[in-house]
Amino acid sequence: MPKTEYPSLYQVNTRVWLTELSREMGRKVTLDDVPDEALDRLIDEAVEWVWLLSVWQTGPEGRRITQENPDWQVEFRETLPDLTEDDVAGSGFAIAAYTVHESLGGDAALARLRARLRSRGIRLMLDFVPNHSAIDCSWVQAHPDFYIHGNEAEMAAAPANYRKIDHPLGNLVLAHGRDPYFPGWPDTFQLNYGNPKLQEAMVTELTGIAGRCDGVRCDMAMLVEPAVFERTWGIPSEPFWPKAIRQVREQVPGFVFMAEVYWDMEWDLQQHGFDYTYDKRLYDRLREGHAGPVREHFMAEQVYQSKMARFLENHDEPRAAAAFPPGKHQAAALLAYCSPGLRFFHHGQLQGKIKRISPHLIRGPQEPVNAELETFYRELLALLYLPAFKNGHWQLLGCAPAWEGNATHLNYIAFAWEGPAGERFLVAVNYAPQHSQCYIPLPFPELNGFQWRLNDRISGTAFVRDGHELQHKGLYLDEQPWRHFVFSFQKQ
Repeated sequence: MPKTEYPSLYQVNTRVWLTELSREMGRKVTLDDVPDEALDRLIDEAVEWVWLLSVWQTGPEGRRITQENPDWQVEFRETLPDLTEDDVAGSGFAIAAYTVHESLGGDAALARLRARLRSRGIRLMLDFVPNHSAIDCSWVQAHPDFYIHGNEAEMAAAPANYRKIDHPLGNLVLAHGRDPYFPGWPDTFQLNYGNPKLQEAMVTELTGIAGRCDGVRCDMAMLVEPAVFERTWGIPSEPFWPKAIRQVREQVPGFVFMAEVYWDMEWDLQQHGFDYTYDKRLYDRLREGHAGPVREHFMAEQVYQSKMARFLENHDEPRAAAAFPPGKHQAAALLAYCSPGLRFFHHGQLQGKIKRISPHLIRGPQEPVNAELETFYRELLALLYLPAFKNGHWQLLGCAPAWEGNATHLNYIAFAWEGPAGERFLVAVNYAPQHSQCYIPLPFPELNGFQWRLNDRISGTAFVRDGHELQHKGLYLDEQPWRHFVFSFQKQ
């Protein structure tokens, strides 16, 4: 498969997807039963990666805890008013074993689906959860030293963070997996990265996963960083990621690592060898809706930006169609996905779904398709398929005042893309809730001396402008709130 500088990834909620297909086909569907037309319908030709969420084996104890948790039940019923017990399978992140869940068809079914994806030029990404395991993982009994232990006093002080278990060594108090800022996840136990043998075992697990896919998305990857781990648990540890990534790639050259990471630790994990890191900062700034911080975000070094995973939603965030009102949604999408990096889309986003689906559920609500958003995303994906956006040269452009004293040019954000065959594109967005004006000088010297037709690849509108004026004074825009364009250039 040829390398793409700025690929696109589509996250699929595997269990929900198979439930939908089972309803359509009138029988239980596994990964082996997915028809070709369902793959073709699910995956656009612009997508190079598919991340199958929650394929690993979970345990009955995790499911029981999920079904008995009253707070989670409230959330589930908000998503599914007709919730049934069968809809609640337990969290896909409470992993009992890194084998494909028997209900999905097992390892062999995944291998066959992977081969079908590869025949379409699509790589497969799967989950890796470094911080914790399921409560009923076999390691709990076989290797209790792999986990963080507490005592009766700690459990009494923070009952949400610990659980007592029966063990041949006697009653043990083990810590639930957590991050430093929230109570523990009650269906998990915390792995102890201060134990070198645990780290070796996790590298072995990673190497095994690498034989079954082309990349992993590493859940809450910063939690096992030594500084974070010691701050959370008071236990020193050796760095895990540099050696883990190195050893996996020695076995599987070119294997790809994507980190879910927050707290401004993206650069640290990139230095450890991660190919991509979540760009939560851009997502937050886009939701806030102020152009200045968004523009400043794109001023970072391009080597850093090219490793950012840009998204408007994922399984942890609200649906983009719910979080971003019409107009702002499309404007934010152009800025996120027409910038360098990994373009990260989520199951249901392209159809404008509104209800977030918890990773504990295997069924989602039936929602109507938002035809306007679906058309927009179809046009956007067609753009991202073009060589200029996959392998071209990107730059952030400056925007000048339309006249003295008019500061609304600061509401505009503009990018230029040049393709390997000389194609030129201008992305321009009025990222503000007010009417704004600006000039955008263009960095294309070959425009000079010709008339040019500017075609907006999103709306289909077009107009003709003089090349000398475009290059020296700039393209004049006087636009409504959240107005957005992707212009191509055609010589007249």
